[in-house]
Amino acid sequence: MQPLSWNDLQNFLAIARTGQIARAAAAAGVDATTMGRRLRRLERRLGQTLFEQTREGQVMTAAGESLLAHVEAMERAAERIADAHDPHGGLTGLLRLSVSEGFGTWFMARHLHEFAAAHPRLTIDLAASSGFLSPSKRETDVAILLAQPRAGPVVCSKLGDYGLRLYASADYIAAHGAPETIAVLREHRLIGYIPDLLYAPELRYLDEIDTALTPAVRSSSINAQHRLLQSGTGIGVLPRFIGDADPSLVPLLPEVAITRSFWLVTHKDTRQLERVRAFKTWLMAIIQREKATLVGS
Repeated sequence: MQPLSWNDLQNFLAIARTGQIARAAAAAGVDATTMGRRLRRLERRLGQTLFEQTREGQVMTAAGESLLAHVEAMERAAERIADAHDPHGGLTGLLRLSVSEGFGTWFMARHLHEFAAAHPRLTIDLAASSGFLSPSKRETDVAILLAQPRAGPVVCSKLGDYGLRLYASADYIAAHGAPETIAVLREHRLIGYIPDLLYAPELRYLDEIDTALTPAVRSSSINAQHRLLQSGTGIGVLPRFIGDADPSLVPLLPEVAITRSFWLVTHKDTRQLERVRAFKTWLMAIIQREKATLVGS
């Protein structure tokens, strides 16, 4: 058998974790045809079929599952070597973070310069979107989730709580008045998430306030909801680290206080990597320092 290429094994790993040749190719910066050709080359060298093609993408065969365990062990060994043998000192390599859109935009992006400045040779990916990359599939080194994972080879710890409340713009209040009770709130135009596009049940804020509340203007993006509130479209719920930071928004109904939690999740095999441990230590310190911003003072 011909010697195996580590690059081909890394491509295999990307396909295994994403479940699709096209996604793996996009992550690697190549086209799907090239990624497929590399996979077929690896299969020829091994004399085994590693994936079955389905309508959803690639599903690993028994041979693929067996190879995955070996390649992941190789990857962990390579990461430990990189951590232990940096001739210049300090953290190197890639640290990928997966966070919610709001937390990433309004909190992480505001403070990440501190960590980046302390580790100038480290490349940092901040994936801030509606939905999360999976630590269990090794799509990310660290994920900040809204709930504890129920399964998977991951380690989870509570990062901290954050508060949410109702807001509207001064212009909206001038035009429509400020509701003084939840009963009156039902008569106002509400802004919220699109129910069938919710990526986490923890985002059902209006239901928690009153099951009769229904958003009339909806978005899957918390940043879009913020701009809708800012423009005077209606009343909606925002995390306090967003709403309190915008002087154009007015908090409403102070008795309506919602609390949620952030959970820090890593894969059990990578949690001891120096860059992961350093980031976790830094982030927990920042969360403690900015507690009043998150929870509300």
